[in-house]
Amino acid sequence: MYNKFKLWYTITQVPTEIKLELISELGSEEDVYNYMMFNKNVNNRIVNKFLKYYDEYNLNKIKSICEESNIKFCTINSKEYPENLREISNPPYGLFYKGNITTLNKNSKKIAIVGSRKSSCYGKNIVQIISNELKEYDVQIISGLAKGIDGEAHKGAIKNNIYTCAVLGCGINIIYPKENEKLYYDILDKDGCIISEYEPLAGPEKFRFPLRNRIISGISDLIVVIEAGEKSGSLITANWALEQGKDVMAVPASVFLEGNKGTNKLIKDGAHVFTKIDDIIEVLGLEKIRHKNKKISIAYNEETDRIYSILTTEPMHIDDISRNTNVDIKQLYRLLFEMQLRKEIYCLNGNYYVKVEKSI
Repeated sequence: MYNKFKLWYTITQVPTEIKLELISELGSEEDVYNYMMFNKNVNNRIVNKFLKYYDEYNLNKIKSICEESNIKFCTINSKEYPENLREISNPPYGLFYKGNITTLNKNSKKIAIVGSRKSSCYGKNIVQIISNELKEYDVQIISGLAKGIDGEAHKGAIKNNIYTCAVLGCGINIIYPKENEKLYYDILDKDGCIISEYEPLAGPEKFRFPLRNRIISGISDLIVVIEAGEKSGSLITANWALEQGKDVMAVPASVFLEGNKGTNKLIKDGAHVFTKIDDIIEVLGLEKIRHKNKKISIAYNEETDRIYSILTTEPMHIDDISRNTNVDIKQLYRLLFEMQLRKEIYCLNGNYYVKVEKSI
């Protein structure tokens, strides 16, 4: 499984196109190594770069880490390697992964959901609605395990029993950000997958994330961007997607907020617009494979219903809620807390509250 020549070939920083050409001409990774050693005294930039990365100590260290941490490994010629990713112009030669990677090669439509690390209640609510509505369809959700929208996408998938894959911008044994440690293991516990093109202990360096984004878009059939500023990494994912011939969809939002300028510009430039779940269904041609269980609507009590009816997605202060509902402030605190536990509302800083929409 952990052939040292395959590991060496994967971690060598040379374009995959060149690697594949060499394999085609010479036969295998070991044959390429022998060729490089034979020509080591030739002053050639490619030869020098390949030999620079051949370090027995480092390769054995990577192998040991993989064995100890149950990290698996595949190359572009392996059957486990994601088919969609193999088709892009600059795929990673090899992938380190944990969990169930084979599901990525099923015919399910793959949707990347990406966006701001500083997501608002609006953005989180959109992710919840998308994942909840898509549970009836044969889809997978791909994202980057980052703070904000990425993390919400994985959580939504897990909650609704949708397969999810996280693509890391660091080594697979580095959980970044640390606050998503539980989510990292939840993905694996739910038969999902975590993948990275970087060796297991590679740090979360800035230059790695834009490259990571080409894998997110490469695996996916549709990229949905939620709350992205003008310099957001999500726009890099969208650009990769366009280069790869993939569909891009953006969620419109307030023109007054800096964090929405990127998504609104995508729409201006011709991206599909998300206004309801049918937009995703139509772009991907989805058909239902499951049907919702009919749920009986329950009115918890008159006061709760009154509170929910006056709240919107715009923050409202508790004093205004009390004034508009005629509910005593002490009782109101209790009711609002219960509504938070039922995921019906969000509480924001300063005693402001917003409604959680269940559908669009």
